[in-house]
Amino acid sequence: MTQTTFKGRPAIPGSAEGSAEVSHIGFNTCATYVDVLISGSDSGVCQDHDNKDLYGHDLAGKIVCIPQTIGSSSAATLFMIIMEKNIQPKAMLFANHIDSLAACGILMGVNWLDKTIVTVDMLGDDFLDAVKTGDTVKVSEDGTIEIQAAS
Repeated sequence: MTQTTFKGRPAIPGSAEGSAEVSHIGFNTCATYVDVLISGSDSGVCQDHDNKDLYGHDLAGKIVCIPQTIGSSSAATLFMIIMEKNIQPKAMLFANHIDSLAACGILMGVNWLDKTIVTVDMLGDDFLDAVKTGDTVKVSEDGTIEIQAAS
């Protein structure tokens, strides 16, 4: 098995390990979790029709690997809602800088709900080229990411 290592900035430090879900386009938090917001669903399945990489995939408990998040200010609230429902990813790994909407929502979940989405940013475009959906990803507290290619 091939293992590749990257080092990023731990925005919300912690350790996590799990299966990767990878998107090469921006992660629209509102579109992804629209059913959670509108109907009160308890599903972590991505509903963003425009994200062909993630649409229909259950992101709950996964290691979500993205360039950045996109969308409206409702994103921060949605992060809190999915954390409250326990359908959040284990970790979110950003190729670029974390944006203020994602940072705000994830931090609110940490501070108000005592729940965490381990978050590492600034991993670079090479990271997104290396990781594939289904790979096992291990996140260390210091921002080190180990990718174990799926067999």
